[in-house]
Amino acid sequence: MNARYTRARAIVQHGSLDNAIYAGAIAHYQDITVSEAIVLGLMKQHVTKYFGIFGHGSTDIGEVLRVYEEHELVRTYNVRHETAAAHAATALGLLTGEVAAVITSIGPGALHACAGSLASASNGVGVYHIYGDETTHDEGFNMQQIPKDEQGLFLKLCSVMGNAYALYEPWSITAALKRGAVTTGMPFAQPFFLLAPMNVQPAVLKNFNLLQLPSAYRYPASVCADDEVFRKATDIVRNAQRITIKLGNGARGCGKEIMEVAELLDAAIVSGPSSTGIVPYSHPRYMSVGGSKGSLCGNYAMNEADTVIVIGARAVCQWDCSGTAWKNARAIINFNTSADHAFHYNRSVSIVGDARENLRRWIAHVRDHSINKSNNASQWLAALKEKKAGWQSFKQKRFDNPVLYDEVWKREVLTQPAAIKTVCDFADTHNYIKVFDAGDVQANGFQIVEDEHEGQTITETGASYMGFASSSVLVSGIIQKPMIAFCGDGSFMMNPQILIDGVQHGAHGIIVIFDNRRMAAITGLQYAQYGNEYKTSDSVEVDYIAMAHAVDGVRAFFAQAWVVGVRLFMY
Repeated sequence: MNARYTRARAIVQHGSLDNAIYAGAIAHYQDITVSEAIVLGLMKQHVTKYFGIFGHGSTDIGEVLRVYEEHELVRTYNVRHETAAAHAATALGLLTGEVAAVITSIGPGALHACAGSLASASNGVGVYHIYGDETTHDEGFNMQQIPKDEQGLFLKLCSVMGNAYALYEPWSITAALKRGAVTTGMPFAQPFFLLAPMNVQPAVLKNFNLLQLPSAYRYPASVCADDEVFRKATDIVRNAQRITIKLGNGARGCGKEIMEVAELLDAAIVSGPSSTGIVPYSHPRYMSVGGSKGSLCGNYAMNEADTVIVIGARAVCQWDCSGTAWKNARAIINFNTSADHAFHYNRSVSIVGDARENLRRWIAHVRDHSINKSNNASQWLAALKEKKAGWQSFKQKRFDNPVLYDEVWKREVLTQPAAIKTVCDFADTHNYIKVFDAGDVQANGFQIVEDEHEGQTITETGASYMGFASSSVLVSGIIQKPMIAFCGDGSFMMNPQILIDGVQHGAHGIIVIFDNRRMAAITGLQYAQYGNEYKTSDSVEVDYIAMAHAVDGVRAFFAQAWVVGVRLFMY
């Protein structure tokens, strides 16, 4: 224990583990436990934030974290639900790019956290999941293990969701951390599951070489070296009449290049639900969101396009209407880091690698071949502008008529579009990050937002995980930026313990509950498909004001609205 404190003090004094070793403050061969090797190894990868709940299988790692937090080298955010921990870690990654860790035991806690990892897996966010596994002795059922006479069941379970490694052999810790570094550092990163058996965690690694612990892995930007691919792409756009560029999350950071391509090729720009802000909403060629829940102008640009340029996106249902969106497209040019996604469509030219670097190379190629269709008076651009003006008018009519009679509330109340617009305007005026939860609030939200830059909005459409937005507000205190969560009543009740966790960890944000006592998105789908609603509503009135006031540090307000049940300020 004294040696652990000595190591911690040396790291603080010299700024990093490697610096402390090179300065001679600590020897690079040390007797350390596997638990400490995990914490030190993650620290070398700049993973210093932990979210979770300690249980029977994670107390030894918890003790290591206690010592290192005393020295301000790590920080653990103890929460009240493991899924909320996974959401907070995912939100931190989405907002900052920082890799965090989720820690819990096996059993229900690990299952909750593993379920929450769906959001990071779907959105390409690297997160470490550390679960205290059953012992390696196979002495009989351990508490909370999967009750089946089979070895490595949590390893098998986690391997379905992402890359997983079980520390059955203590000295395999370096191999495990290397795999974790690559998994969480890839262009489309994934969660990495590290299973640490209870009896392995305190095992002492004698004369362990601390310099063996791997550093963070950052995938180098790769550029397509095949000139033939760029030639084919250039030949395609040369004679195209109606080009549409469709953006996914892999297009982040490429706004300048995308706008340049759009001007060169007289192209429309359409975003996916979660990629707003890459190109400013006010840009004349930006047609807002397209897809199964897209805007009138966005879907027009997709439906009429004879040529499509996909940048950093997968073909998912809300994005390309399950493969039915491009009915007039003759060819597709697909920029992607994944060959699988780049080659999804037939009649496509796949340009694999870093989107920004490949776009820059293609722009030079297009200019070298004297292609410049920039024409602010083209028929295509005129049609696009007309459709966008129509979309703006369509929305404005709903904002201008914000009140309707509602059978549930038995009075006139705000419509959801009007309420969301009001909250969006407040958020943008006061520089709050907007986070949308799943359901009809999310679908209306990405149609309403008019972001001018990246980072204004997070919409977790990869998994559409109810409870994600409220859980994300925890991160506001960590990054010191205020956040607003847009939650339906059902989504909020998935993770209401954020009221406690947010106060505990200094969150500064607002949770807006859009209370309509139903799953409105599914109700609408049921009516559209079958003409009837079934089991997607309830008659139970909930006093969210009283619930919020029960937590010291939360202020609650009620707004008369069909959708805004309560506004919760957390400090």
